[in-house]
Formats: sequence, C-alpha cells, structure tokens
Amino acid sequence: MKLATFSKGGAQRVGIVHANDKKVFDLAAAAERNGAPNPAFASMLSLIDAGEKALDAAREAFAKSVSDASLSQDVSAVEILAPIPEPRQMRDAMSFPLHILQAPKGQRRLAARAKGDMAELARIDAAPLGELPEVYRKVPIYYITNRFSVGGTNTTVKWPLYSQVMDYELEYGVITKNRGANIPASKAKDHIFGYTIFNDFSARDAQRIEMEGRLGPAKGKSFDGGNVLGPWIVTPDEIGDPYRLKMEARVNGEVRCSAVSDGMLFSFEDIIAHITQDETLMPGEFIGSGTVGGGCGLEIGRYLEHGDTIELEVEKIGVLKNRVERQD
Repeated sequence: MKLATFSKGGAQRVGIVHANDKKVFDLAAAAERNGAPNPAFASMLSLIDAGEKALDAAREAFAKSVSDASLSQDVSAVEILAPIPEPRQMRDAMSFPLHILQAPKGQRRLAARAKGDMAELARIDAAPLGELPEVYRKVPIYYITNRFSVGGTNTTVKWPLYSQVMDYELEYGVITKNRGANIPASKAKDHIFGYTIFNDFSARDAQRIEMEGRLGPAKGKSFDGGNVLGPWIVTPDEIGDPYRLKMEARVNGEVRCSAVSDGMLFSFEDIIAHITQDETLMPGEFIGSGTVGGGCGLEIGRYLEHGDTIELEVEKIGVLKNRVERQD
C-alpha cells in the first residue's frame, strides 16, 4: 500500500493512494460509512501503533469501498502533507561511501571560495578523493535532527536568513513500527513499517562553520520546514528489494543525479540493530539513508537559487517536489 496523510477541510486524514497515484482513498470516511469507525485511522501514527490488524482493516476497507467515488479525492485537489507530520524521532545516517568521500571535498571548496583563494580551490579540485575513513565501516554513523521541522511535498522551503548557500539532498528512509530494544539485524525487518523519500535541505555555509566544532550538524540542517518527507509511505510488500531502487534528483527539470540505492555501508536492518543497543526504538520514527553519491549540490558544486524547484524521485515510491525561496 501507499499510505498518505492529507488535509481535507482543515483536518488531517489518512488515506490509501491508488489509481496510478492520482487518487487518495479516505480510510476514516470509509469506516464511518460502513458503520464501524476505527480509531486506527485517525492519523498515521495511530495506524502504525495499531499494528498489523489495522493494516488489514485498511486493506479490507479499501477493497470493500474503493468503487465508491465519493470516498476518494484527486491527489491534485487535496494537500498532501508529510506522511508523518511529527515523527517520534528523526535520525539520518551516512551510508553511501561516495557521498562520504565527496562531501568534505565540497566543504573545502566552499571555504576556499569564501576566502577568494583560487589557488587553494584548484588544489582541492586536483586532489584525489582518498580512502574512506575506517570509522564508517565500523559502525553506522547518524545524527538526530529536529522532528518538529518537517514539511511535505509541494511545500515552499524558506531559505534561512543566516545562509547564502542552500542545498538539496537525495535520500530515502524507513518509518519504524513495533517498539523494541536490542533488536538483532535478522529481526529488524519486523520493525520497518514502510519507505519514503527524504530531502534533507541544508544551509551549507552554516553547516561548514559549525562542523569545525566536531559536533552537529545544527543550524546547517534545523530550520522550519527543512526536513521534507514524502510524498507518502510505501509498505515493504510493494518495494521488494529496497537496495536496488533507482533514484534521481532534478532541479528545474534538469537531472542533477541518477543513482541506485545499492552499496550502503550498512543496511537499514543493520542501522536498527545498532540504534537499539540498550535503547528503545519507538514506532513512528524516521531513519534516513544519508545522501546517495552525487545526490547533492555540495558534491557537484551546484547549489540552489531563489525559486528553484527540486524533484527527488525514488523508484516504487514516487516524486517528492519542493520549491525554495529566499526570504526578504
């Protein structure tokens, strides 16, 4: 299933996306129409918390009432929100080795440009990427970001006033289910509710400065609406192998990155096993993959401009679309 959170009459609703992603079926309305209101359909977190029985009930309601046109809305006619507007936690990993190697080089380019040091810039460009630091092979590296600054598809991301260098990041990730701790990787699939796309918008100049303190990122990542999820959650049965998905980033229709979700240093199952060592994983958390190699402007030296439209597409999930605008 493709599960969306959408706004109708000012209220948040949960629905099943169907008809080639053109329609969204209102689960709560269907349950009420059938005389059996279901509290699991009140929100995406409620649906996740209610477990497999709630998903079965959603499938049953859809199968029974999808032919009732009044229970479906055109996706284009409603506001598709972030699938989980307030995740219980947000963690973002560093899983793709090419990005891990190219991103620091991009930050050094930014520093050289800020100083107007063209000789240093030429030296940086000529230098090889080098070897992957061993720490990235030892344990999954991740940071925790602001779960209250989440936006959805088709939103306009406001450029932070303190930044001059805005960037996109092509990622995908998992939404968790089933509370648990000390989860072995072999059992971690039981804790993956579904998959979604993540655009980790980044204020690169702010990030460059604060990361010199070896703690963070902070304001390089955390600003209102800058953590964008969507357009919906796709359950694992429709994804198949999550480590063979085609991924693409486009800016104003121009392809900036074409990649595949293979080659992660640690799978989502490995990351869950690492996170849950003496720590309880909650249902409704988001865990990002980190940026795929070449999936951001930092790596290729091309950043965002006022009014740019960014589309991130991941096979079997959909397209996450946003616009960026400078503030006056």
